[in-house]
Amino acid sequence: GNAPTTIGVYEYWNTFDSGAIILPYDVYIVASPNANATILSQADMTFLYFTNGDDGMALVYGVEPSTPVAPGNEYVILDWLGDWNGDPGVGWDVAGISNATKDHTLIRKCSVSQGETNWLLSAGIDSLNSQWIVYPNNSWHNIGQHYYPCVVFYGCTDSMSCNYDSLASIDDGSCAY
Repeated sequence: GNAPTTIGVYEYWNTFDSGAIILPYDVYIVASPNANATILSQADMTFLYFTNGDDGMALVYGVEPSTPVAPGNEYVILDWLGDWNGDPGVGWDVAGISNATKDHTLIRKCSVSQGETNWLLSAGIDSLNSQWIVYPNNSWHNIGQHYYPCVVFYGCTDSMSCNYDSLASIDDGSCAY
C-alpha cells in the first residue's frame, strides 16, 4: 500500500497465476487488464490492482503467512521495486531521477542477472550505479526482452543531436548537430 500500517511489513499479498514460472534470463510481465494492447500482447499475467508509483512491491519466495509479517521463515524477499518503509510521496527516486517510479518506464540494465534485496542499492543515486534505466512514460520498445549477457548497440546517445538513436547503449562518436 501507499504507506504500510507497520513499517517493513507488506499490506497486500498477490499470488502469481497457478503454474507460473520464470525461466532463467526470461521476462515475466504482469500487466493491468486495462493496459495498452502492446503490453497486453506480451503479458504473462494480468492483475487488476496495480501501483501508481508509490506502492512498494517485492518479489518473494514462500507462502503467505496467516497474518502480515516481516520477511522471515514464511517467505524470502528476492527483489524490490520500492520498499515497505513508508510512503515515499509521489514515487521513489531511481538513477538520480525524482519520482521515477511514477509515470516512467523502468527497465533493468542488461548486466543485472538476479534480484537485489536492497532497494536503495538497486535504485542507485545516478545512472551509473543504478540497476535501472529510466525511460519516459509509455516506452515499450523492448517489452518482453531482457538481454543477458548484454547486447550492445552502438550509435549516437546524445538526445540533442540530429541523429540521436534511442536504441544505442554506447556512444560511438557519430553524433551530428
